[in-house]
Amino acid sequence: MSHDAHAAAAPKRMPNTRRALRVGLTLAVLAVIAGVSVRAYDYHRVVKWTDAQVVPSVQLIAPVVGAGNQSMILPGHLDAWISAPIHARVGGYLKGWTHDIGSEVAANDTLAVIDTPELDQQYEQAKANLARASANARLATLTDKRWKNLLASNSVSKQEADEKAGEAEAAQANVLAAQADVDRIAALQAFKHVTAPFAGTVTARHTDIGDLISANDNGPALFTVSDTSRMRLYVDVPQGYANAIKPGMTVQLDVPDRPGQQFTGRLIGNSGAVNQASGTVLAQFEVDNAHDALLPGAYAEVHLPMQDAGHIITVPATVLIFRAQGPQVAVLGEGNKVELRNVHIALDLGEHLQIDQGLKPGDRIIDHPSDSLMQGDRVQLAKAAAPATKE
Repeated sequence: MSHDAHAAAAPKRMPNTRRALRVGLTLAVLAVIAGVSVRAYDYHRVVKWTDAQVVPSVQLIAPVVGAGNQSMILPGHLDAWISAPIHARVGGYLKGWTHDIGSEVAANDTLAVIDTPELDQQYEQAKANLARASANARLATLTDKRWKNLLASNSVSKQEADEKAGEAEAAQANVLAAQADVDRIAALQAFKHVTAPFAGTVTARHTDIGDLISANDNGPALFTVSDTSRMRLYVDVPQGYANAIKPGMTVQLDVPDRPGQQFTGRLIGNSGAVNQASGTVLAQFEVDNAHDALLPGAYAEVHLPMQDAGHIITVPATVLIFRAQGPQVAVLGEGNKVELRNVHIALDLGEHLQIDQGLKPGDRIIDHPSDSLMQGDRVQLAKAAAPATKE
């Protein structure tokens, strides 16, 4: 091929080279734009994720409004209708006892006998003093009569006769005093027999044969006698529910030693005052115990009937915040901002609380609030976890 032919063919390859350069540049520009777009997208995703992490997530609970027509379980304790500790009125040694714990006794039954040698000697001495005073009184009376006869014959003076009459009166007074002393010791002699003051059950015995007995009320009682045909039930009712105590009301109670069996108590009265230490009102109920199923001193779970209380909000105990301001609850307000409410706990039921002040129906209450949660903080609702699926 000639040189002219090569020269004519060379210019035909130049347009193809320029086209390839333009395509390459275009692709490079598109790659750069695509890279910048991806980086911008990733940047916005990171910013959005970071912002989401800064705003804390919270969970809400649905409160229960009103206590409902239900019963509230309160602790109570049972006491005998009448219970009396029996102390000794005379000192000595216990000669013997006739009734042990668990024994049924009637009124005036002898529980024990006390040997009182010192009191016996005092009784004998008192009787001897009475005999001497009686003898002196008889002699003084005879002397008085004789001096009155002598006064009638003017053998003695009026002054002397009056003195003898006074001595006779004093002797009679000594007789009365000696008789009173004898009666006093005789009454003490009757206390040698320790008796039951009323019909009931011997619930305690704190003495035995040969024990030294002291007539001291500060010492331990020899016996305790209780009337358990009826029982007294005492219940501390929280102040917020004191209006539930009404005349004629009845309650149901359970005792641990009688599972599945319920007893009925009828209101006798209440203290009419709030105990400042516990914030409760003491209520007293009468419970029939004709079959001796209940024991004095026993613990009881009392089902106190409650009326519907629309102002009561029941929430889990996990919503409570304890700070210097007192108990608080976090509520989700407008714009997902936190509102801290001061609340009053009407009744602590353990896992649940009944609030009578600070909350209202419809409040969105935050469960498990963090310690750092403050008034006005913006929060977001946590997404519910997806249910697990079986593979």
